[in-house]
Amino acid sequence: MAESIEYTFEREGFRPIVALDGAVAIERFRTERPSLVILDLMLPSLSGLDVCRIIRAESTVPIVILTAKGAESDKVAGLELGADDYVTKPFSMRELVSRVRAQLRRAGMVAGDGEVEMLAGGPVVMDVPRHEVRVSGELVTLPPKEFELLQAFLLAKGRLLTRDYLIEDVWGADYYGDTRTLDVHVKRLRQKIETDPHHPQHLVTVRGLGYRFVD
Repeated sequence: MAESIEYTFEREGFRPIVALDGAVAIERFRTERPSLVILDLMLPSLSGLDVCRIIRAESTVPIVILTAKGAESDKVAGLELGADDYVTKPFSMRELVSRVRAQLRRAGMVAGDGEVEMLAGGPVVMDVPRHEVRVSGELVTLPPKEFELLQAFLLAKGRLLTRDYLIEDVWGADYYGDTRTLDVHVKRLRQKIETDPHHPQHLVTVRGLGYRFVD
């Protein structure tokens, strides 16, 4: 599978770097500093979840995990550790390339002419061009998807954003998953911006509909 993925991405113009076990993956990540990580959760020497945890502690690089069909707990665990997307095996190479391109587009998001550069709400201040977020004055590191999600909430502060809207806005029309991915990202975002994530005061749930950010 690694050889097939490597061949496909080379043909698409990428420069793939392959590691066949978890320990080597961490080593190569630290020396090569890739723009994106495709991570199989079933790895020898060090599990994919451990690799995900280590990478996310060191970097906000987008992570796409590969999971076995029906392994819902693995998907959730990967997302909670900071993965940005998942692809279920067996998968088509076309789908994987599409997911990777979408992640790279979003990770390279830069405020252009006419776009809002500073956003604020509650304890949060967001500097869009610098991709920086401060909560109560403290710098907080957000992976690309969490940053985009928070930006969507701050742009629509006070308004209800449905799950369908958020998925299309943040993950795009080429998203294949379900709303669980969104809910996991909201949970992680609350852990970083709320004083008590279990009783959020700013990023609140509108039961059965979606979410709303309030000051």
